Amino acid sequence: MNPLLRRGWFDRLLMAGLCLLALAWMLPLLWVLALSFKPNEFLMARTDVFLAPPYTLDNYLDILGTSAVFRWLGNSALVALLQTAGVLVLSSLAGYGFARCEFPGRRWLFAFVLFGLAVPAQSVFIPLHHQFTSWGLQNTHAGLILPGLAAPFGVYLMTQYFKAIPLELEEAALLDNASRLKTFVRVILPLSLPAQATLGIFTFLACWNDYLWPLVIATQPEMYTLTRGLASTWIVSGALGERG
Repeated sequence: MNPLLRRGWFDRLLMAGLCLLALAWMLPLLWVLALSFKPNEFLMARTDVFLAPPYTLDNYLDILGTSAVFRWLGNSALVALLQTAGVLVLSSLAGYGFARCEFPGRRWLFAFVLFGLAVPAQSVFIPLHHQFTSWGLQNTHAGLILPGLAAPFGVYLMTQYFKAIPLELEEAALLDNASRLKTFVRVILPLSLPAQATLGIFTFLACWNDYLWPLVIATQPEMYTLTRGLASTWIVSGALGERG
């Protein structure tokens, strides 16, 4: 068989396999989208039938009819953007310090930061809630943002990336009488954009989809994030449906 023809068949089979994998990956998303057009009382009974009727737009009308939903959307956007910016700044500074600066206890402190990766976030909810409540930060944007600024993974990622940058580039800038801060801003940060983009995407998505911490710290409807607000709307509509 002609090698070019054989390669053509291989490419077609590979593309077909990738399409099947993409469909399998998208199937849960399509399932959830289809179930969003089902009445709540139907969903209480079963969720295995998502293509057959009944269909309804009441779920979307209930959400859009809630005037606070746009405020929840704004809260989520504000919290996610500010938390992402804070994580990028702090992780970049900490990562540069661990990668390039020599100071006593550097290795022990870095190990202590990495130990934070092994601590489940749910295990510190109660003391964290007491702490932020005592500071008067419950039902505030600061209360929603500040806990997420502690990002051990971000520090680890930026530290490893900065270590991979050739030291000669930094030394050349220092020989040109550039300060350490100027070298960091003008030389190191532009070279670390791929790592910062990766960290920013992960941080933004994690903050946007977070439900547990807003559930604990935000108890007033005007401070709900989108995930918290939609869940409260679903609970209220479900309770009303049961009463009816």
